[in-house]
Amino acid sequence: MGTHPSPRLRLGFLLWLSGMPGVVLISVTMLPQLLRQAPLPAPMGLVIAASIAQSAALLGLAVWAGVSLAPRVGFRAPAFEALAAGHPGGSALRPQLVPGLAAGAASGILLFLVSRLAPAALVEAQKSFEAPVLARVLYGGVTEELLLRWGFMSALAWLLWRFIQKRQGLPRAALVWAAIVLSALAFGAGHLPAASALTGGLAIPTVIYVVGANTLFGIVFGYLFWRWGLEAAMLAHASAHVVNFVASGA
Repeated sequence: MGTHPSPRLRLGFLLWLSGMPGVVLISVTMLPQLLRQAPLPAPMGLVIAASIAQSAALLGLAVWAGVSLAPRVGFRAPAFEALAAGHPGGSALRPQLVPGLAAGAASGILLFLVSRLAPAALVEAQKSFEAPVLARVLYGGVTEELLLRWGFMSALAWLLWRFIQKRQGLPRAALVWAAIVLSALAFGAGHLPAASALTGGLAIPTVIYVVGANTLFGIVFGYLFWRWGLEAAMLAHASAHVVNFVASGA
């Protein structure tokens, strides 16, 4: 008789697989734009393939961290977990729909309003470099949530719980909030390389805007992950991009 992979292994594979379309799409659509003026060490196709491979490995590491550590600190991916166990995911997803979509709508409107405050250099650069909305939805809504919330936030919460709370019970709210804020700051800082490539450098107003705005949204998504589950954060992040796209009339 053959052996079947464990639910934990299936969960990891499902999560990694869900994040890969975003990796591929953002690499194929954005790298040629960002690197079109730069000298390349290899043909563009090879550069894109290397970027996809590197991002796939990083995504795998984040997924593994989440699968290993998230359950220990009370974080969940209910719909994915149900699918990994061979059950329909709809009933596990249903409680997350309202908070995820409501937060996404509010975040999308706020993103549209906040974007009016962007530094002029960033606004001007974004006229020439714009990720397709599908890339923003898949990479932002799924891949980034796997990297920053499922992987990084879970690891931070586990470290704080392990060394400050000494593994007693579930992490206290203060420790979870610390993990939410720190992972949100990392989320904000993670957008700086792209901003630098777009504007040709990092002026202080650009740094403040990019880190500040993305940290704010990262806190919202981190809270949703903690209170309702990973899918709620994914729904909010993805729908925020859709709402902002519609509000921008683009």
